[in-house]
Amino acid sequence: MSTSFIHDDFLLQSEPARRLYHECAADLPIVDFHSHLPPGDVATDRRFGDLAEIWLAGDHYKWRAMRANGVAERFCTGDAAPYDKFLHWAATVPRCLGNPLYHWTHLELWRPFGIRDRLLGPDTAASVWQECNARLATPEFSARGILRQMRVEVVCTTDDPTDDLAAHRALRDDSGVDLRMLPTFRPDRAMAVDRPEPWNAWIDRLGVVSGVSVRDYDDLRTALERRHDAFHALGCRASDHGLESIPDAELVPGAAERAFATLRGGGALDPAAAVQLQVAILHDCGLLDARRGWVQQLHLGAQRNNRARMLAALGPDTGFDSIGDWPQARGLARFLDRLDRVDALPKTILYNNNPRDNAVLATMAGTFQDGSVPGKLQFGAAWWHLDTWDGMTRQLRDLSSMGLLSRFVGMLTDSRSFLSFPRHDYFRRLLCDLLGRDVVRGALPDDHALLGELVRDVCHGNAVRYFGFDVEEAA
Repeated sequence: MSTSFIHDDFLLQSEPARRLYHECAADLPIVDFHSHLPPGDVATDRRFGDLAEIWLAGDHYKWRAMRANGVAERFCTGDAAPYDKFLHWAATVPRCLGNPLYHWTHLELWRPFGIRDRLLGPDTAASVWQECNARLATPEFSARGILRQMRVEVVCTTDDPTDDLAAHRALRDDSGVDLRMLPTFRPDRAMAVDRPEPWNAWIDRLGVVSGVSVRDYDDLRTALERRHDAFHALGCRASDHGLESIPDAELVPGAAERAFATLRGGGALDPAAAVQLQVAILHDCGLLDARRGWVQQLHLGAQRNNRARMLAALGPDTGFDSIGDWPQARGLARFLDRLDRVDALPKTILYNNNPRDNAVLATMAGTFQDGSVPGKLQFGAAWWHLDTWDGMTRQLRDLSSMGLLSRFVGMLTDSRSFLSFPRHDYFRRLLCDLLGRDVVRGALPDDHALLGELVRDVCHGNAVRYFGFDVEEAA
């Protein structure tokens, strides 16, 4: 068996690429501005019992691959023993050749576990299990210990406006912690107006946590503003919206207020009224972001919960989502323009889940640049089904062709796993290899200082400046 698959120059195919990576990218701290890590795990410095607990639980990427490999559900999300689940994952990994999971798996075994002398498979599973579990038993492999090993200086979680943010306060008040964990304001449940009963229950919770009796649309604005202020006080500098697409509609005066009253009274909305309420909520959230100088993130184009039977059995975020094919341009343009008309368009990152929309989002970002902030509108990193070597390459190429790569805020994990931070290293290697290939073919100048500045900015400095994080930029 090969022992050289993972090495210091992994995926770096030219001398300019190797020099850029090792001298400019490899040792930069990580700013992970969009993740789904559980804040409580960081606040309590969770310890993990075994490799299955930290590596397989909650990872729908791995579950999808295991199902495709013929693995029964009990070994993915079911009641099988942890070691048996791990053995089925180990048997699946050799079948993942060409899938990013093959790269990610071996990068994650290298860092933080230090294993790069063997490939994971049925014949190495027992030794990998024992070695990793031994390390997980040490203090260096607690939740915070792993973040320190990976040089994570900022991590942003994804939080509902009704969350009490207790974990964030606890970590902030812990004088022995140098990590910055910041909340992100994600009001998706305010937009779920197609289900009146759970929507009303959420509005009731929002009222309790904000101290506002939410009886009409103005009360909703006030409640969201209070929660926005509370998030800001704990360091939040970004919102996030997960949407199929931005509703394509102009605001009709009074329509949102009427729709809200109907829902609050227990009635259901027709499609036109639902869109009016959604567009109004999005607009008002954008105004709040602009007032506070936050970054607005829009994750567009995922078609979620495609299998009703599995949704009923396992709930959402368990691996039954796909790329969607909604039109994106008109609704997005109306939304951004509506904010721009009142000079209240916040810094915005546009993420797409369908590769056909790369050029749409890249050119839309260019349309709304206003010279006030470098890269104010961003075509964000390849997301979810696209964060592959090919998908990230296409995103970088399209961004370079239609915008300014040098102002890009770079990579994120978008993950629930404490072992996903090697995705930043994966991205850095890809970026350096891409630039190195262009140098070799004469498309970019062989100017290490010039290209090195771009690499350091894209991998660290741009995000620090763009979000306004209170950390030092890497030299």
